[in-house]
Amino acid sequence: MKRMGSKQVFVPTIACVLLLFCFGCKCIASELQATQTATLKVDASSQLARKIPDTLFGMFFEEINHAGAGGIWAELVSNRGFEAGGLHTPSNIDPWSIIGDDSSIFVATDRTSCFSRNIIALRMEVLCDDCPASGVGIYNPGFWGMNIEDGKTYNLVMYVKSAEAAELTVSLASSDGLQNLASVTVPVAGTSNWTKVEQKLIAKGTNRTSRLQITSNKKGVVWFDQVSLMPSDTFKGHGFRTELISMLLDLKPRFLRFPGGCFVEGEWLRNAFRWRESIGPWEERPGHFGDVWHYWTDDGLGYYEFLQLSEDLGAAPIWVFNNGISHNDEVSTAAIAPFVKDVLDSLEFARGSANSTWGSVRAAMGHPEPFPVKYVAIGNEDCGKKYYLGNYLKFYNAIRESYPDIQMISNCDGSSKPLDHPADLYDFHVYTDSKTLFNMKGTFDKTSRTGPKAFVSEYAVWRTDAGRGSLLGSLAEAAFLTGLEKNSDIVHMASYAPLFVNDNDQTWNPDAIVFNSWQQYGTPSYWMQKFFRESSGAMIHPITISSSYSGSLAASAITWQDSGNNFLRVKIVNFGSDTVSLTISVSGLQASINALGSNATVLTSSNVKDENSFSNPTKVVPVTSQLHNAAEQMQVTLAAHSFSSFDLALAQSELVAEM
Repeated sequence: MKRMGSKQVFVPTIACVLLLFCFGCKCIASELQATQTATLKVDASSQLARKIPDTLFGMFFEEINHAGAGGIWAELVSNRGFEAGGLHTPSNIDPWSIIGDDSSIFVATDRTSCFSRNIIALRMEVLCDDCPASGVGIYNPGFWGMNIEDGKTYNLVMYVKSAEAAELTVSLASSDGLQNLASVTVPVAGTSNWTKVEQKLIAKGTNRTSRLQITSNKKGVVWFDQVSLMPSDTFKGHGFRTELISMLLDLKPRFLRFPGGCFVEGEWLRNAFRWRESIGPWEERPGHFGDVWHYWTDDGLGYYEFLQLSEDLGAAPIWVFNNGISHNDEVSTAAIAPFVKDVLDSLEFARGSANSTWGSVRAAMGHPEPFPVKYVAIGNEDCGKKYYLGNYLKFYNAIRESYPDIQMISNCDGSSKPLDHPADLYDFHVYTDSKTLFNMKGTFDKTSRTGPKAFVSEYAVWRTDAGRGSLLGSLAEAAFLTGLEKNSDIVHMASYAPLFVNDNDQTWNPDAIVFNSWQQYGTPSYWMQKFFRESSGAMIHPITISSSYSGSLAASAITWQDSGNNFLRVKIVNFGSDTVSLTISVSGLQASINALGSNATVLTSSNVKDENSFSNPTKVVPVTSQLHNAAEQMQVTLAAHSFSSFDLALAQSELVAEM
């Protein structure tokens, strides 16, 4: 970011004398901050209203920043199957570590697992004849510490094997092992066969950075594999972290695009996301190393779970699949046929009957009814690569033949020129500074109204003035979204990116939601999106802004309905540093305005670079108050650097009834 050169200003002596009458800094500050005037006219007549697509605002989830593993997926054990170190043994078992020293315990991976798709297991040999009373063994700290809470139940599943009878103690303890939060004794029968162990641990205390321990004080050898610890209170019992999913529900997303992003591509195809390796019993999933964002995922959060999450959110699933292209290698169109079949199989898994080959696998996982997949994206950010167009057409034609109702999304931007290939929608991604994004609010004003629709699947203020999520960034994003609303005849979908960041893995900033093992908060960009959660399916109305200051303003107006109540919502961004005295003038309403049910909501702060944090999670959040002067013509004040929403309650339903 360029810094503006500073200048010294010498005030004439007479001006200094006059300033003495201003009683100090307060007067000086008020003189420096001007108040602008503006008029916003809204034509709320039904004749000029247009319905916004039901799908306009949704979400994009990518496995980045430990958003899934160590994030919304509630599994507490990291590297639960010991596979992260690779197939060659002995291998690295990080973050597992030993309790004891090398004279009392020896652990190493080998290839003795009972699971054919993930063959690595851990062999633990207790060497001591006179072991400490507390035992020796192994522990797992999870993802930067496990959040264990008093009174809660945690479900343990693990596979063990020992040639001789053994007795294990499984416990939840503080990070130094000194505080015991829960423990259970697990007898292991002497047998050559693997045994599945299932136990419930009830916490008697709270510790935010706990670990799982498995210990023994008897000499001998025990093998372990697929050690899982899940809280019992996941969202709907589906394995998701409840408090994080609640934040998603609050945004009322109309679609969920998953699982990436670059995560889908991989730096190399060998590390790309493979849907069929992420389905079936969790114990049998091999997991993979996401080489773009540089961490291992056991793929407990797999294709099936993403479909389930879409259903739980009430959002349309958008399946982004690999089209034979990574960041560094590509499959030629002549050899793409197996990849095409793989995608057709994935669609049968989602949509096929419970009697079909892949639909029966879905049914066996607990969902006999099909998932309504009606959108797929053919690759991610691959337009222009050597084999993209050829591969794209192979996928497009095969899917169109088998599933003619599925809408297909091209990676190529069609906003400024026609595409040279068939598509139902095209991707548009933008990451830029706040000023540029604010000025992009008219991006689609001149886009052709014929041909495929736009999917703004990734947008955000980024880098130079974004911080970890600033007020300034959210204002620019809000202005951009008002432009998408007004152009929603051609823009049918939009989603912010990235959605989540684990505070311990800030690979990409900013993000909408920041979390650690036990806390979470929304950045200003998260709260900004709440202003738009009623827009999908609403009616958009023409507006005009009259002001010499209009270059710093962006606005839109919609009518929408909630629980039988009808509202006219006027949203306006003041991107500038001056306050604005705004006259809102509404014409064409077919219902009167009820001031008692009308509200004003404002997102602002004392400093445009302000951010939220764990220590102050509500520093920049919307504040709502009753709009006492709500009327067809009313005067309001816009704070400098603010995003305001004025919800005018309509006393009758005639206007919205036409929606």
